[in-house]
Amino acid sequence: MSATRLAAAASLVALIVLCLAWELWLAPLRPGGSLMALKALPLVLPLQGVLRGRRYTYQWSSMLLLGYFTEGVVRAWSERGASQLAAVGEIALSVIFVAAAVGYARLTRPARR
Repeated sequence: MSATRLAAAASLVALIVLCLAWELWLAPLRPGGSLMALKALPLVLPLQGVLRGRRYTYQWSSMLLLGYFTEGVVRAWSERGASQLAAVGEIALSVIFVAAAVGYARLTRPARR
């Protein structure tokens, strides 16, 4: 497995775990957790394709992760405490994924004629 593929897969799994932990235990909007934990569900959609190294999945999922980057920026700016730290983690993981996904897509692009 290439370094870019490993980085993308690891950051995607870590982002799923972070989103669940953030909204259920670390800093939920309501005590006891909130339905915001459902924001992790769209991240599960590309997981199988990323783990199998499907180039097209890397391409479209990098666009999906831009939404998580945006949420992280907004919440890092507007919140304090554990939620702000989780938002910074979300920013970092989404940037790592997008960079690794773009790198993997470039490495696996078809040869030009």
